[in-house]
Amino acid sequence: MALILITGASDGLGRALAVALAEQGHHLLLHGRNAARLSEVAAQTGATPIRADLSSLAEVRRLADAVPEGLDVLVNNAGVGFGAPGAGRELSADGYELRLAVNYLAPYLLTKLLLPRMARETPARIVNVASVGQRPFDLADPMLERGYDGVEAYRRSKLALIAHTFDLAEELAGTLITANCLHPASLMPTTMVRQAGWGEIDTLEKGLRATLRLVVDRDLTEVTGRYFDGEREARALDQAYDPEFRKQLRELTESLIGR
Repeated sequence: MALILITGASDGLGRALAVALAEQGHHLLLHGRNAARLSEVAAQTGATPIRADLSSLAEVRRLADAVPEGLDVLVNNAGVGFGAPGAGRELSADGYELRLAVNYLAPYLLTKLLLPRMARETPARIVNVASVGQRPFDLADPMLERGYDGVEAYRRSKLALIAHTFDLAEELAGTLITANCLHPASLMPTTMVRQAGWGEIDTLEKGLRATLRLVVDRDLTEVTGRYFDGEREARALDQAYDPEFRKQLRELTESLIGR
């Protein structure tokens, strides 16, 4: 059975994924920000809970330090949604735009820190939960200081995460570690969707099926560098495939996280 870390596992899709993987007998490390909810799902699944606030890069590093060697699967699922209608621009603990910090910088840094701890002798996987809602990322205004909008901020952060996934796949070519990303389903009944005041479209079960497939399906053992819309391979926004954009985004990111 695999050792799997799921971020954002105390609610919504992450919690459903944790329950499903526990039923399959996998060993789970579950991250969450809310201590009470995290303890509840850890007790339900027999998993090891690790509390951290991913809006802080210091806490991302602390989370990474708590993960043992031999990690088989990393699921970067935690995220911040659109926010309440009309909500203003928010900043992370490090002074960065909040959605960029949690949805992109945190999984970027966590993945980089955990790569040395991932299994090398057997196939391992990185699964990044992205979104079909993508918008071009403005390298000249990464913190969205001009004309802020929560939906725009969310979609830009997910575009950045997809681009990073493609970078990872290239970096890890020739190893047994794969990196893929997906849009699990549209507007599932989760806390972030309810907070945004948007209506629901898809069921949580639909998103769970798509995500679970990337985590455990043996037919995908050697598949890497792909974006999936649900269970179907799809094409992300063109910018995510642009090598020059990805190079500039990578340089910006490394400067922001202080590596």
